[in-house]
Amino acid sequence: MLQLKKRFFHFLKFPGCDVLLGPEMRSTTEVMGIDFLVAIAFAKAQIVAGQKLPLSGTVFLSLNDSTKSHRERLAKAFLGLRFRIVSTSGTAHFLELKGISVDRVLKMHEGQPHAGDLANGHIQLMVITSSGDSLDQIDGQQLRMALAYRVPIITTVSGALATSTAIEKLKSCTIEVRALQDFFNVDLQKDNSKNLLSASSSL
Repeated sequence: MLQLKKRFFHFLKFPGCDVLLGPEMRSTTEVMGIDFLVAIAFAKAQIVAGQKLPLSGTVFLSLNDSTKSHRERLAKAFLGLRFRIVSTSGTAHFLELKGISVDRVLKMHEGQPHAGDLANGHIQLMVITSSGDSLDQIDGQQLRMALAYRVPIITTVSGALATSTAIEKLKSCTIEVRALQDFFNVDLQKDNSKNLLSASSSL
């Protein structure tokens, strides 16, 4: 049995607040997903936190310089799940050089249509790693718009990879809702079986 804990930020309760996480920010809630598979435990934690993972659609990718080495890996992961990729100029140019199909979209400070405009039904998942500079503060408004439309937002490479794995599992299996007692009963039965085997082998 695996237990995965996720921090939950109540951005929707504070309209207009900065959604780019800083070191001074603290989560106000923690949620947990429990399952025998890591990917499903992760998916459950995301769902409880209000981020329903899409099984199809369009993924917006925008990675900063410190995480750009992961752009190709992330794009291929979501393309392998049959998602369409939309990116801003820097990420899009890199992916195009790698022969990866991607549609370009403007950053918020560059004009329209930008990623925030597409959050209303045209983008199902956003993967954004922020550099924290002044332009990122402006473009952070697109995160606020995505939150308003309940678009799941991932802000780390590890989180994006975990999300792609979780989506892959969700496509092939169904999430089961179980009581905590069910998990512990299974573990208890396994322990009892081991004890019985040990006892019989010693006879």
